[in-house]
Amino acid sequence: MRRTPLMSGLATAALLATVVTVPTAATAAPTGSADPFTRAVAQLQAHSGAGLAADGQTFTPRTVVTDADGTEHVRLNRYSDGLPVLGGDLVVHLGKGDSWRGATHRLANAPQRAPKAKLSEAAAGKIAYAASTATGRAVAGAQLVFDAGDTATTLAYEVVVGGTHADGTPSELHVLVDATTGAVRDSWEGVQREGTGNTYHSGTVSVGSNLSGSTYQLADPARGNHRTYDLNGGTSGTGTLVTSTNNVFGNGTLTNRQTAAADAAFGAQKTWDYYKSVHGRNGIRNDGVGAYSRVHYSSNYANAFWQDACFCMTYGDGGSGLYPLTSLDVAGHEMTHGVTSNTAGLRYSGESGGLNEATSDIFGTLVEFYAANAKDPGDYLIGEKLRSTGVPLRYMDKPSKDGRSADCWSSAVARLDVHYSSGVANHFFYLLAVGSGTSSYGTSTTCNGTTVAGIGNTKAGAIWYRALTRYMTTTTNYKGARTATLSAATDLYGATSTEYKTVAAAWAAVSVS
Repeated sequence: MRRTPLMSGLATAALLATVVTVPTAATAAPTGSADPFTRAVAQLQAHSGAGLAADGQTFTPRTVVTDADGTEHVRLNRYSDGLPVLGGDLVVHLGKGDSWRGATHRLANAPQRAPKAKLSEAAAGKIAYAASTATGRAVAGAQLVFDAGDTATTLAYEVVVGGTHADGTPSELHVLVDATTGAVRDSWEGVQREGTGNTYHSGTVSVGSNLSGSTYQLADPARGNHRTYDLNGGTSGTGTLVTSTNNVFGNGTLTNRQTAAADAAFGAQKTWDYYKSVHGRNGIRNDGVGAYSRVHYSSNYANAFWQDACFCMTYGDGGSGLYPLTSLDVAGHEMTHGVTSNTAGLRYSGESGGLNEATSDIFGTLVEFYAANAKDPGDYLIGEKLRSTGVPLRYMDKPSKDGRSADCWSSAVARLDVHYSSGVANHFFYLLAVGSGTSSYGTSTTCNGTTVAGIGNTKAGAIWYRALTRYMTTTTNYKGARTATLSAATDLYGATSTEYKTVAAAWAAVSVS
């Protein structure tokens, strides 16, 4: 078990999205100036050794994402004999010169040809109607589809039932009815609404929720289906999914078990939104899949951690003068360990371990600023909401204020615990974003007596993110981090830019040159 706590822990291992690569066919697919969707389908048909493009199947375009090196990731919808294949969508990866890089998909079995429905559309509509709990409900439409499951692809009706929820929110319930047996295979709400979370750290906020039957789940379909579970003092498994009968979670006090869950869900939501809106990253692995959160871990557990093995964040209830570890910056910190694991993979020891921790502190801080929550406004303090004394766990303006962290680089930094060797990078980032001297966020001095004028959170965050995802590797040290951020600044703003010069000046100001 590998886990990365907020205050101590082990290294994390990368967990990558599954890509199924099919063998290269003897005859190459045509290339040329055709649009990427046409080229993707041609390559798919030429390399369909795994049955990715069986007879009777056609495709329509969804999106295409192009990397800087020209690699194209083309997302396609799938049809069989003119019927949509739900769950049959795929992404075709094309390299330079339309070279085949494989396809990402989950289709287990191709649909049978010329299927016949034994159930009528009207009968399917009645079954779907009964599955809805909305008021004023009515069948709004139905179509035959193939439902691609994990073991078989089944003919079904997708029926949409309209109506209104008790709180006035419109309902568009999609119900999949087996066209042979009449069984309800699945259902989902087309109108995604958020519940109310009465948190301890952030006040009353909106949280993603999902209506299942007559029960609201603390699950967020809009953000990779992130889910929040209550471990109830356990230390393994997922625990119990947090649910509510009225779409309200917690009451803002620690006597209510759902309050900590609402905090965790809100933190995960804001972290997802920050990475998506600011950096274009679609979840921790950039694959659209949400991690999950577990609260009430063990008894009086005064820590939080990210764990690659379960792809989840886990939060203790505190103890020893600490409140539950579910504050915004902690949530951003823990989820960023997952981002680091799936990008640079910074080894959790020595200087690379300090950079790993600092990366989580940096983006945890930026998540806090992004959230703009009145009860927990952005600052450059780490875990300032956690202690009953109000004393933060760490400081970015002058890391040594915690009595253990390093402000400046020296050869001794590599021998420090990673939570304290992180001080050098935290100090660098503060100088890069805010600058030296006194501001509303703190007072920061430089190790070489110079003055640094900051470039702001947006640019500083963009530089660190690009350095992490493009240039840092598992064993990057502080010297390597300087090179990586200078390369990132060159890419984004130019080698003669103010931003590049400020990166160099901020590293020199923490004795990395």
